Amino acid sequence: MSRRIKENSNKDGVDRRGFLECMAWAGTGMIWTVSGGVLASKAFGQTSGHQMGGNGGAGFSFVQISDSHIGFSKPANTDVTATLQEAINKINALEHTPDFVIHTGDLSHLSKPTEFDTLDQVLKSAKSGQTFFVPGEHDMLSDNGQQYLERYGKNTKGAGWFSFDHKGVHFIGLVNVVDLKAGGLGTLGPEQLAWLQKDLAGRSNSTPIVVFAHIPLWTVYPEWGWGTDDGMTALSYMKSFGSVTVLNGHIHQTMQKIEGNVFYHTAMSTAFPQPKPGTAPSPGPMKVPADQLRDVLGITHVNYIAGSHSLAVVDSALAVTPGSQARLEKTANTTEVKIDNFSFTPKSMTVKAGAVVTWTNRDDIPHTATSTEKKFASPVLDTDQAFSFKFQEPGSYPYFCKIHPTMTGTIVVEKDASGAA
Repeated sequence: MSRRIKENSNKDGVDRRGFLECMAWAGTGMIWTVSGGVLASKAFGQTSGHQMGGNGGAGFSFVQISDSHIGFSKPANTDVTATLQEAINKINALEHTPDFVIHTGDLSHLSKPTEFDTLDQVLKSAKSGQTFFVPGEHDMLSDNGQQYLERYGKNTKGAGWFSFDHKGVHFIGLVNVVDLKAGGLGTLGPEQLAWLQKDLAGRSNSTPIVVFAHIPLWTVYPEWGWGTDDGMTALSYMKSFGSVTVLNGHIHQTMQKIEGNVFYHTAMSTAFPQPKPGTAPSPGPMKVPADQLRDVLGITHVNYIAGSHSLAVVDSALAVTPGSQARLEKTANTTEVKIDNFSFTPKSMTVKAGAVVTWTNRDDIPHTATSTEKKFASPVLDTDQAFSFKFQEPGSYPYFCKIHPTMTGTIVVEKDASGAA
């Protein structure tokens, strides 16, 4: 792979240059599902009934939302309550109700009681069961998090950390937003680390582990405090486990990394985007054109496939806006997907049943087009090589590159004009 990490100047397993080359910066709206101990993901609206339950209905799904910032009302998004409600509507529209929701922090913007009240009212409309929370720094502003703990921290330890088991998967909620220093990284602290080590002791190495916290546990961009100072210490306790998934928020953009047995994923906000590292003087709310806002907001839905330890992450927008709908319509009659610069173009294509779609590799390194549901699989395509597949059945077909799994795309197949499949 020509875009491997070349340097390690930060001594954390990844350096800034290599990191920026390896990351994917787009997309929202995934649902995480678990079956047989393996996690995987789907875009919303792309999951059929027999796929969501895993083998024999043994699996389950859960949804991650993050950074709702209830109370924020600046130009980047003047109605964050409305976009959070749209996220909940997305969850409620799923064909199969997820078992629970995880909120990875910054529930509120100023930790005011009225903001938490509003959040509670919106979350009540979710059809899923329980919601699990970890705090963000915005939830600890007024009283060092006491109100947060009273509302959302019952039966937790310390500043709100906890764990639970669900259908064979062990979930761990960590808190890394207490006593943040100016310009510094998040911190877990010795008390929480000791608790974590004890919590994991004696568990079978085959137990899938899902860890979630607000600030990324890995060092994303230290110049902006995007990372956790002792995050690698926490993750070292999990190196003997075969499958570890780390879910974070805070940076308001989707980023992914696979390192050994650990899959890292950061979620989009439901409130507003932030700039990519180093592209602005500092982090903070980023204003985008109104017709593009919902393209950069969303939630996370994960799919776990038995017998596989890799995650094919597929991103989709929180809602179809007039602008994104126009882009979809523009590509509706297109039957060629170009592979170039580590991306599929167009990323989403709508065709009629019976259409033949051709993938052509215009990049200077090999790629594949591989269905996440094993509906089709290209051979390894070198430069200028092509692969075609005829789509007979209506439905949604997410796919990815097996060599570079952050490259994803979707083919949506509609009934033909006669209404026949």
